[in-house]
Order: sequence, then structure tokens, then C-alpha cells
Amino acid sequence: MGLPLSGIRILDLSAILSGPYCTLILGDLGAEVIKVERPGTGDGARALPPHYFEGESAYFISINRNKKSMTLNLQSAQGKKIFHQLAKETDVVVNNYRPGVVERLGIDYDTLKKINPRIICCSLTGYGETGPFKDRPAFDLIIQARGGIMSYTGEAGGKPVKMGTPMGDFAGGLFAANGILAALYQRERTGRGQKIDISLLDCQISLLTYRGQYYFIGGEVAKPLGVGHASIHPLRDFKTKTFDVVIDCNMQNIFAELCNAIGMPELATNPKFNSRENRFYNKDELYEILEKVFATKTGEEWLEILEKRIPIGPINAIDKALQDPQVLSRNMVVEVDYGDGKKLKMIGNPIKMSEIDQEVFEPAPLLSADTEEILAKRLGYSPEEIAELKRQDII
Repeated sequence: MGLPLSGIRILDLSAILSGPYCTLILGDLGAEVIKVERPGTGDGARALPPHYFEGESAYFISINRNKKSMTLNLQSAQGKKIFHQLAKETDVVVNNYRPGVVERLGIDYDTLKKINPRIICCSLTGYGETGPFKDRPAFDLIIQARGGIMSYTGEAGGKPVKMGTPMGDFAGGLFAANGILAALYQRERTGRGQKIDISLLDCQISLLTYRGQYYFIGGEVAKPLGVGHASIHPLRDFKTKTFDVVIDCNMQNIFAELCNAIGMPELATNPKFNSRENRFYNKDELYEILEKVFATKTGEEWLEILEKRIPIGPINAIDKALQDPQVLSRNMVVEVDYGDGKKLKMIGNPIKMSEIDQEVFEPAPLLSADTEEILAKRLGYSPEEIAELKRQDII
């Protein structure tokens, strides 16, 4: 069997992060992703420092594999015409322009559906296409802050900090990919495309989940807890003689297993700790006991003792995480062939499916690398016509 999205064509107008992360997911699943970029400069991520491979930004490479690149001046009449020609045989158009831009360019859903009634258009913006803030600019940090999650990220009693990964953008990309897949499925039944409006702020609000519900029901406003949890214990980090580990032993049977493994079985039946509720109210005393216990051995020793009995893990730095035997066994570090014997390690595809015989990973494209091929093979443009488009700076 081939990849599940083989035969699906996507025109990707997005740049930097949220949209490209969405199309990375879809490209890894087999969709043909044509990255439509501005002539001359392309996606702004192409120039992001500080690391480069073969002259290409590591940032750009990380989220643009399995894509083609064509340049197109969408502000020109001819550029718009070419885009409309491509849209006739396209399944999905993705953009992360500010609201109103695609309408001004004449490549919005209402225009494109007249050309192709089956087309699906997905827009990712900071605040969505409706509401009082729809025209305001917003990037990941702003979305994390306004969405509430940043307010309870950080050490207990400390200042809020942004999440270590840009979840404002990544959540948008993930929800957009889900929305596109749902729209493709619905189109199989109705024959019609549709418009998908993804607000990065909406996505952050969705991720509040139980902390939002705690506020609705109990009036509790979340505060930073470090590695800890608002409800369940023991769940936290502990210092050992060599490195820090984390455990999650909130289930009663797992807590009892932890107590047995550390040589203190009596803790499991102690009235202060013998239920989730009792551990919640006596967590400070429980953590004082466990801190002393974990400090008696090395991290290596505790992993050897506990790893097969309870949920425990080291707090890996990124180098350790990317060398973890479990990560490697799942093909989450892959080598991409850049030709001339050059290979580049990249993070793999986390979506494992029984019908995928072999994963495919192609290098991130050079700017405009596929423009001529797309124009010639997809739209039938002659070499002379392509040369004229170059002369006019349309491609």
C-alpha cells in the first residue's frame, strides 16, 4: 500500500511555522505539497539563523521536507491566473496570512470554489476570521500569553514563562491538519469542499481542558506548579545523586508498587497517603519523604530498580532524547538523502500506520526548485512562456 494521502494535492501559501507544520504532517502522509513562495526571498524561515545545512536554514529544513517549491508573484494578474489554473486540480489550499489578504489577492475560498467546487481552503490566523481582534497581528508568544497557558507554566511561585516549544503555532498546525483530514473525508460523501477557519487563540483555549473546567466549576485560577500537578500525587521531579527523574504514581496500585520498590510498603496503607484524596491533602509530607529516598541513589540505579515497575523517566536534555533507544526503535530519527553521499538526520513521523509499507522523507526544497516542472508538466507552459514569466518577475 502507498501512503494514505497519495493523490491529494495541496497548495501551501503559508510561511514560518503554523501552516508549514500543518503541511509537514500532510506531506509525511503522502500528500503532494506545493509550497508557493514569494519570488526572490520565499518563506522568511529560509533565512533564520543560526544553523545551516548546505546553505539552508535548519529551522526551515525542519518543517518543510516532502514539499515542492514554486515561486509566484500573486500580486500580478498573470501570477493570479497561474494560481487559479493550479487550483482547478488542487484538493487543499493552506494559508496563514492575516484576515483579508487572500480576498485582496483574489485567491480566497469564495473565488476558488467557483473554479473548483471540491476545493478545501484552510486559513490559520492568530485570532480567526471573526471577532473584535480578527485584524490584530499575533505570533506564538502573544497567543500563549493571551490563551492562559503561559500563566501557569513555570516554577511554583515564580514568574510565568512561555512553553519551551512554540505550542501557539504547533497547536494551530495540528488542529488545521485534523480539520483538513475531516474535510477531505466529508467531501467523499458530499462532493463539496469547504472553508476551515483556524484561530491559534482558539486552539490554546482548547488546550486548557481540565484547568478551564476547574475554573468553571471551582473558581480556581491556575498557577505555575513546575513539574507538579494540580490534582494528582505523587507526580513530580526528584533529585538523585546523578540526574533528575520524574515519576507519576497517582493510581493507587502504582503508588503501592512504588512504596514496595523503595522499601517502604507501609506508606501505601498510611491513612495520610492511602487514597488520591488523602495524598492530595498531605502531599507536602509525602514529597518530603520521597525527596529523601530518591537522594540516596543515582539516577541510573533508580531507573534500574523502578523502570519496569512504575512510570519513571529521566529528564533528558535534547541530545539524550534524540539518542533514546525507544525513540530510535520507533524510527523517530531518520536520515534524509541530500545527494552526493550527504545525509541529514531529521525527526521522523510520529504517525505509524499498518498500511504504510515504507515512510518517505525528501529534503526540504530549494527556493523555486520545482517552478518550471510544475508549470510545464501540470499546466503545459512552454519553455518560451516560462522564460517570459521569469523576465517579468512573475516566477
